[in-house]
Amino acid sequence: MYAIVEIAGQQFKVEKGRKIFVHRLDAETGSDVEFEKVLLIDDDGKITIGEPFITDFVVDGHILDHVRGDKVIVFKKKRKKGYRVKNGHRQNFTQVEILSIAPKGFPKKVVKKVEQKVDALEETVEVKNDSKKATTAAEKKLAATKKTAEKKPAKSKKEE
Repeated sequence: MYAIVEIAGQQFKVEKGRKIFVHRLDAETGSDVEFEKVLLIDDDGKITIGEPFITDFVVDGHILDHVRGDKVIVFKKKRKKGYRVKNGHRQNFTQVEILSIAPKGFPKKVVKKVEQKVDALEETVEVKNDSKKATTAAEKKLAATKKTAEKKPAKSKKEE
């Protein structure tokens, strides 16, 4: 599931768990923010487009850090006139981690609990799959050792 969201005048494609850099936001590091200007939502092939915004959905984010971008050099020159100006610029950014894309008013605690249950179920499925693979691998080794044990050793020419 992903969404197209307008943040600080720019549009971003966001997914749960993804970290993005946006223009500096007026919020403290470690705080949670909600982005309500959701333009599009894709839920496993089911696309919802806003006119201009989807009023039912909210994207929740967590501010990780305020950083500065790389320096950009702006150099202006007019030939034969002796005019040269060199300026530099560093843009201020905010790093935001996307926590969830959910309907507006949907309790966040419920979303977190559901996500935790889904993660736990996925882990148990993986463990069961791994244990099945392990048992089949152990059974294969056991069968191979039985086959070698069943074979009688070849008689040497001296014994005959």
